[in-house]
Amino acid sequence: MAADVERPVIVIVGPTASGKTALAIRIAQTHDGEIICADSRTVFQDMNIGTAKPDATEQAGVPHWGLDLCLPGERFTAAAFQQYANERIDDIRSRGKLPIVVGGTGLYVDGLVYEYQYPAEPSDTDRNKFESMSQDELYKYCIDNNIELPLNDKNKRHLVRSVVHQHVTEQRREHIRSDVLMYGIAVDKATSISRIATRTEHMFDDGVVDEAKALGKKYGWDSEAMSGNIYPLLHEYVQGERSLAQAKEAFRHRDWQLAKRQMTWFRRNPEIAWGTVADIEHRIEQMLASG
Repeated sequence: MAADVERPVIVIVGPTASGKTALAIRIAQTHDGEIICADSRTVFQDMNIGTAKPDATEQAGVPHWGLDLCLPGERFTAAAFQQYANERIDDIRSRGKLPIVVGGTGLYVDGLVYEYQYPAEPSDTDRNKFESMSQDELYKYCIDNNIELPLNDKNKRHLVRSVVHQHVTEQRREHIRSDVLMYGIAVDKATSISRIATRTEHMFDDGVVDEAKALGKKYGWDSEAMSGNIYPLLHEYVQGERSLAQAKEAFRHRDWQLAKRQMTWFRRNPEIAWGTVADIEHRIEQMLASG
């Protein structure tokens, strides 16, 4: 990479609702940093509340990159994120700032820090092979090969797309880049469930139902970006198939399942230093002060 490498790339990972974004913002404010969001949901424009995108106040206080990169329904791959993030890191460093990567999408993070070499588009033979597999076989294939599961991991079509477009070769660094320092926020089960419940209520208070209605009208409920996260549940609520309470409960359960998958992914990485938010903040502050 070109650019000044004196300042490290701080990478903060963790499950959804772990407090990693708030931590990244505090570090950025104190150390003249800028944040690169590594999240496969917040890359979509107009999907703000339902993806827990940093709000206008948070973005005004610290420059955020990696948000609103494409329209719902457009394809944005891990390879595209890798290129985008590297460009942003170079730019941030060229201005003497501290790059901070924060997010919960494991493939985005790993592709960046291990410098994955992404393969060319798959052949028709490969595509046909994956399409002939069952939903259970595709799910197991994703787990066994470190392929990020789609938001709707019960949908065979979405699993095939994940395998076809997000599978990476073994051509990657053995260790993370020398300029990267990785930190992970560990959250116990009870705390995670409580935070997810609180955030769910905030989403509904902030108008996520109206956001979903507007997105469905503008992009169509069948858009792939609308096929995961909270939006299918809100579609069912709008159609009268769920009550509001049932939609909230289903989303809390879905987000908890996401948090568990994220932790399973990140726990495989031996180069992540784990701790509570307070622990990680202290370590980063010490490291930057000594540097």
